[in-house]
Amino acid sequence: MTENDKLPSVPLADGIDRFIQRIGMSVAWVYVVLVLVIMLQVILRKGFSSGLIMLEELQWHLYAVGVMFGLSYAQTTNSHIRVDLFYSHFRARTKHIVEILGILFLILPFIIIVFLHSLDFVADSWRTNEHSGAPAGLPWRWVIKSVIPVTFSLLGLAMISRLIRDTTLLLRGER
Repeated sequence: MTENDKLPSVPLADGIDRFIQRIGMSVAWVYVVLVLVIMLQVILRKGFSSGLIMLEELQWHLYAVGVMFGLSYAQTTNSHIRVDLFYSHFRARTKHIVEILGILFLILPFIIIVFLHSLDFVADSWRTNEHSGAPAGLPWRWVIKSVIPVTFSLLGLAMISRLIRDTTLLLRGER
């Protein structure tokens, strides 16, 4: 992240962001496990002509966990990808207004919809003790599905933090 990408300090938003970043940094260790699982699967498949379906599914699950938790982390560090044709040329005040409107009318409604729909999705998975369709696959598929509402809650919290930050900066008249 360059110095221009660094978000100005707003104490409440900074505290929320630090909380989310601690979670993100802890969950990032899942990528170390993912690399080890991939290496083991490659060794088994190429060296012994015998890969395990369980390891294949574990790779998908570990990758999904890393990506899902990474969404809120990227938001709090302002390291997400931004495609802007016009935004970079806006004045600071206009940028804050665009951020606030985007958060209120686009991303927060999306997060709420995904979160609410994921609850039934997860509940059904827990109720049926869902597992892999493959005989040698992973049990407890409900565990990976439970990551959805948790991570979307964190993403919602990250967006509320950003909303607080941009609203405060807009009212202060800062960058």
